[in-house]
Amino acid sequence: MKSDIEIARSVTPKPIVEIGAKLGIPYESLHPYGHHIAKVSNEFIAAQSERPDGKLILVTAINPTPAGEGKTTTTVGLGDGLTRIGKKAAIALREPSLGPCFGVKGGAAGGGWAQVIPMEAINLHFTGDFHAITSAHNLLAAMLDNHIYWGNTLDIDPRRVAWRRVMDMNDRALRSIVSSLGGVSNGFPREDGFDITVASEVMAVFCLATDLADLEARLARMVVAETRGKGSVTAGDLKASPSMTVLLKDAFQPNLVQTLEGTPAFVHGGPFANIAHGCNSVRATRTALKLADYVVTEAGFGADLGAEKFFDIKCRKAGLAPDAAVIVATVRALKMHGGVKKEDLGKENLAALEAGFANLARHVENVGKFGVPAVVGINKFVSDTDAELQLIVDLCRDKLGAKAIVCTHWGEGSKGSEELARAVVEIAEGPKATGFKPLYPSEMPLLAKVETIAKEIYRAGSVVADSKIKKRFKDLEAAGYGDLPICVAKTQSSFSADPEIKGAPTGHAIPIREVRLSAGAGFLVVICGDIMTMPGLPKIPSAEHIRLGADGQIEGLS
Repeated sequence: MKSDIEIARSVTPKPIVEIGAKLGIPYESLHPYGHHIAKVSNEFIAAQSERPDGKLILVTAINPTPAGEGKTTTTVGLGDGLTRIGKKAAIALREPSLGPCFGVKGGAAGGGWAQVIPMEAINLHFTGDFHAITSAHNLLAAMLDNHIYWGNTLDIDPRRVAWRRVMDMNDRALRSIVSSLGGVSNGFPREDGFDITVASEVMAVFCLATDLADLEARLARMVVAETRGKGSVTAGDLKASPSMTVLLKDAFQPNLVQTLEGTPAFVHGGPFANIAHGCNSVRATRTALKLADYVVTEAGFGADLGAEKFFDIKCRKAGLAPDAAVIVATVRALKMHGGVKKEDLGKENLAALEAGFANLARHVENVGKFGVPAVVGINKFVSDTDAELQLIVDLCRDKLGAKAIVCTHWGEGSKGSEELARAVVEIAEGPKATGFKPLYPSEMPLLAKVETIAKEIYRAGSVVADSKIKKRFKDLEAAGYGDLPICVAKTQSSFSADPEIKGAPTGHAIPIREVRLSAGAGFLVVICGDIMTMPGLPKIPSAEHIRLGADGQIEGLS
């Protein structure tokens, strides 16, 4: 059996000019990065503003497990499937972070015969967007410390600096540090720390901004510290936002690549869904909607995190209204939610599968709460038995009234996703029982928003917030931030805040550890449980297996 990278290399990609032409993008509006990658110019994008939008399809999933789900693979496969049945389709994905690529998760370009290419470039540096975001973020950190050093005319309280530095790598040793050691010439020592770049508010701003002017305005609104009088200090106060925008100017142009079958794919931006809002850039999604009849996008991790944030943050802020959703599930992952250990997943176990089905059922119910019709895509693995696959189909039909389709795009490309594509078209072009709506209104009090997400989506019994957290919410409301949506940062592995609790728990508590204001992005990050905004590497990281072979080709990248 060929590996993902071997399959990717077996296909000769089309020149990127041909891919652009499929969407009506002329050569002069492409800024090529080699022969198979290009950025789409801001001028061309601005000229498309009056065109009608195509259909927007969200691909989401059950809670992830070590058994794998294949959400990106299904997103790519569905895009190819739509092209196969004659639709003008495009895909909109996030860029992979180097952190998980060299850590435990691996790359994020799909798999098997449903990949975006060139996968090595996409997974490693790509067009340098993440480096630009890292540089812009750390420029602001440097300017903040520099302002304090040269007299501190804004009266910033060094004890209340909220702007941590970032890097695009998992490094637990940098979570909490002391900076500015070494004497008077190095500044004033203080506690500091690093987050991973994909958790940066600059990344969130980058992915939610509509154009360069909006990008600069959002950057200026980011709150980075407090004064000794507890007033807010912003990037605009530090006069940092114009130079940050300069660093981000080229990166802000969406990246155009292709699938193995030549379907156009926009890969742009990459906030994590367990610690950020988990969606590709609004800029890329809106561009794709103007150029294609169908746009397939994904939101990170399970629907409890990625889809909820896609609906309540991205769609709310960008004025998007998704036409359908695909919820990805696998026999293997559902058996894990039913209590089967990873080493036993190869054995047929209908009882465990039915027990684990509760996780899928909850996600289907949750997506329906937003008024978005959904179909279940069962991503088939070679170890799945016919009885197991049929059980999921039957349970979806009998218990949920939902259609479930077995998909084989990993092994067969668009041929294996054609049925799913036809089902999506039927839903997207058919009548809707209700229209799309966010889970909660903007005017709802902040803590009530968190409680709504916890009880409606996670089925929690309570939200645990001590007096400091409650005061923080009240202070934010008094400061004019009460209308912001909530971005919950918690484990992706469970509906609860405990990654070990699988299936579909109810009545659990969601403990709030911290609340961070992302005024530029336009949401509040509510950190729950033990989730970290700077991940660590596993005991045996993927980095130990990635190397250059004797022929100069990259090995071990997946």
